[in-house]
Amino acid sequence: MVMRVITIAREFGSGGATIGRMLADRLGWRLLDRELVDEVARAAHVEPRVVEQFDERCDPWLAALLRAIWQGSGEWPSGLSDADLLDARTMAKLTRPIVEGAAEGGNCVIVGRGAQCILEARRDTFHAFLYAPLELRKRRVAERVGGVASLVAHIGEKDAERAAYIHKYFGRQWRDPRLYDLMLNTRCGDEAAVETILAAARIAAPVHATAA
Repeated sequence: MVMRVITIAREFGSGGATIGRMLADRLGWRLLDRELVDEVARAAHVEPRVVEQFDERCDPWLAALLRAIWQGSGEWPSGLSDADLLDARTMAKLTRPIVEGAAEGGNCVIVGRGAQCILEARRDTFHAFLYAPLELRKRRVAERVGGVASLVAHIGEKDAERAAYIHKYFGRQWRDPRLYDLMLNTRCGDEAAVETILAAARIAAPVHATAA
């Protein structure tokens, strides 16, 4: 058994996007991170900026209520924008076949979007969860996010959104160690994290084969 897919779940600011890119570059594999947003946008026939509003998030209660009312009527109200025609539930639904199709093709690194749950049963897939000390996460986030009143609050909100997304659409706990083959503290550095994931994936491959 050779691992053909690596999924990366990550705390906000732990370096998941960078490490995912480095892994894909190292292996010469396809990366699905921002690319997933673009693919969902094409599937939904909306602009990527619309999809970004619902990326790894749950619908606010009012949006969910309005969607239920509109679906019950059988008609969409006139004058709705693209954002009104897409919600987090629809995005999660559209994301699943894209992730499954990418995994079927193999040789890909998938960052976030519940891939660890969608592909949980696949034996050729290695699942990693990345976390980091708060101070390190604050430094990473400060480098790319401006105008945030409180970095700690912003990080907490993003983590809460990701945890809620996994719970609502997959019925799992985001930090449940049983979802992952490796849970890694990225204070070791991005390069060391990449090497650790690759080494662990090679070690895990025979175990996955035996379990199949």
